[in-house]
Amino acid sequence: MPMTAAYQSPANQAIAAIFNEIADLLEVEQANPFRVRAYRNAARMVEGMTEGVDTMLARGADLTALPCIGADLAAKMREIVQTGTCAMLTRVRTEVPPAIVQLLQLPGLGPKRARILQHELGITSLDELAQAAAAHRIRELHGFGARSESRLLEALTARLTRDRRYSLAIAKPCADALTHYLLASGLVDQLVVAGSYRRGRDTVGDLDLLIAGTNRAQIVEHFVHYNEVVSRISAGPTRASIVLKNGMQVDLRVVRADAFGAALVYFTGSKSHNIALRKLAQAQGLKINEYGVFRGKESIAGRTEASVYQAIGLPWICPELRENQGEIEAARSGTLPALLEESDIKGDLHVHTSASDGTASLETMAAQARLLGYQYLAVTDHSPRIAVTHGLTAERLAAQADAIDRFNAEHKGWPTLLKGVEVDILEDGALDLPDSVLGRLDLVVGAIHSHFSLPIDQQTSRILRAIDHPHFSVLAHPLGRLIGERNACNVDLKQILTAIAQRGCYVEANAQPTRLDLSDFGCRLAKAEGVLVSIASDAHSPADLANMSFGVTQARRAWFGQADVINTRPLDALLPLLRQTM
Repeated sequence: MPMTAAYQSPANQAIAAIFNEIADLLEVEQANPFRVRAYRNAARMVEGMTEGVDTMLARGADLTALPCIGADLAAKMREIVQTGTCAMLTRVRTEVPPAIVQLLQLPGLGPKRARILQHELGITSLDELAQAAAAHRIRELHGFGARSESRLLEALTARLTRDRRYSLAIAKPCADALTHYLLASGLVDQLVVAGSYRRGRDTVGDLDLLIAGTNRAQIVEHFVHYNEVVSRISAGPTRASIVLKNGMQVDLRVVRADAFGAALVYFTGSKSHNIALRKLAQAQGLKINEYGVFRGKESIAGRTEASVYQAIGLPWICPELRENQGEIEAARSGTLPALLEESDIKGDLHVHTSASDGTASLETMAAQARLLGYQYLAVTDHSPRIAVTHGLTAERLAAQADAIDRFNAEHKGWPTLLKGVEVDILEDGALDLPDSVLGRLDLVVGAIHSHFSLPIDQQTSRILRAIDHPHFSVLAHPLGRLIGERNACNVDLKQILTAIAQRGCYVEANAQPTRLDLSDFGCRLAKAEGVLVSIASDAHSPADLANMSFGVTQARRAWFGQADVINTRPLDALLPLLRQTM
C-alpha cells in the first residue's frame, strides 16, 4: 500500500485519532508496551494511506493485508467505519481518571506527564490546570520547568478558546450580521464567507471573510470597529483578525477584484483540495496560488473561480465537494453529479406544533409551508413518553388526525397536511403508542430521546427492533447527537441502514443546525446502502422550516442528487412510498 502525507479520508482520520487515544490511555495504565506500540503503529499506517478504509471495505478488501494490521485491529477499524467509535476506547476511558483523559487532549502533553500532573497536583480539569500554570506550580514538578509550563499554558489557552468549534446555529447569525454590516458601508464590491463555512461543514472553528474593494485600508478599519468585537488580534493594510463577544475569531482578507476568484478558491479550501489543484497545475507547467493562475510571470486567470478551474482544464466545482474525495477526478472525466438544490424539496416530513413542544398552531405551520411553496407538510408531534414535550396520548393523536382531515378538506390549494407522529423508541425497542392509532397515520417517525448511553450492541438492537415494527416510516436523527452538548450514540449505523433498506423504510437527515444528524458522512453511508433520505427541518416554529437549507448542504456534501431524497418527490409519488412502510 503506497504511503503519502496527502489527503486523509474522514474515516482514516477517525481511526487514527481513536487508535492514538487508545495507545495514550493504555500507556497511562502502564499496559504492555508492545500492545501500546501496536496501536500507535496502526494509527501511523492509517494516517499515511492514500485510500480510505471505508472505500476499502466497500470493495471487499481484506484489511489484514495492510501492514501492522491483524484480525483484532481490522475488526476495530471496521467498527469505527460503521459506528464512528470503538467499544475498546469507551472501555479504556472508563478505566482512566477523567482528568487524565482531558489532559491528553493537549498537544505536547504525553501520558507520563499527564499522570504526573494528576498525581502530584490533583488536577481534575483543564481549568484547574490553567490555574496551576498561572500560579507557577507546574514548573516545580520533576520533568517540567518554566519553559514547559509556559508552553503548556499557551496550548491550554488555545484549547479553551481558539480551538473551539461552533455549530451553524451560532456561526450563521454571526456571518449574516457581519456581512450586512460590511455591505452597508458602501465600501465593498464583493464579499463571500469562505473557509469551512462555505464548504458546508457541520461545525466551524472560525469565519474567513474575503472582500474585493477599492479602498482596502478603509474596509479593514471599518471591519475592526464592528460593535461585536471584543478584541483585535491584528490589523494591517489588507487583512485583519478579530474576536467576537461569543469567542469566535473572524479573519478578513481584502484583495483586488482581478484576483478575487483565485483568492476565493484558496481561502475556501479545503487544504487537500487546493494541494491537488496545485499538483494538477504544475503538471501543465502552471502555478496556482491565492493571487491567480500563472504561466511563468503572466497571470492567465484569477478574476472568477470559474476562470481558475478552467485554466487548469476543469469545470467549476461546488464548494461543498472540495474535500479531495474524488471531485477532481470526476471533474476531469465530466462526471460531477447534478447536486441537490433546496428548490428540489417538495415538502417537510418532520415538524411540530403547539400540540406538543412547538410554538405555533397547525394552521400557522401550514401557512408558512404554503409561503415556501411546499406541496405537503407532515405534522409529527411527540408521543407522551418524554413529559417535557407535552406529547400526545393515543386519544389526543387521534383527535389531531381528525383535525388534519378537516383542515385538508377546508384548505384546497394549500399544502396537504400529512398525519404523523414522532414516536419514542423505548429502551427495549418498542414504540410509545399502540398500533391502533399508529396504523391510522400517513407516516410514523421513530426516534430515541432517552437511554443514549446504552452499549453499542444494545443500542443497535433497540433501533433494529423499532425498524421491524409494522408501522415505522422514518428513523429520525439516528445518532441522537447534539453538537457541542451530546455525543452521538454508540450504534452500528451500517447495520441499521442495511436493515432500513431491507425493511423498505427511510432514514432522516435532521436539519436542525444543532443536530445535522445524519451528517454528510452518514448520508454517504445511506446512499451506499440504497436508502432514501428524508431531509427534515424538525421545525418547532414557522421560522424553523428554514432549517431545511442546513440539511440540504449536508446532503450536497454527500454528493446527493434529487433522486437520493424522498421528499423531492411530488405528493402523488410520495404517498405510495409512505404507504409501503405502514
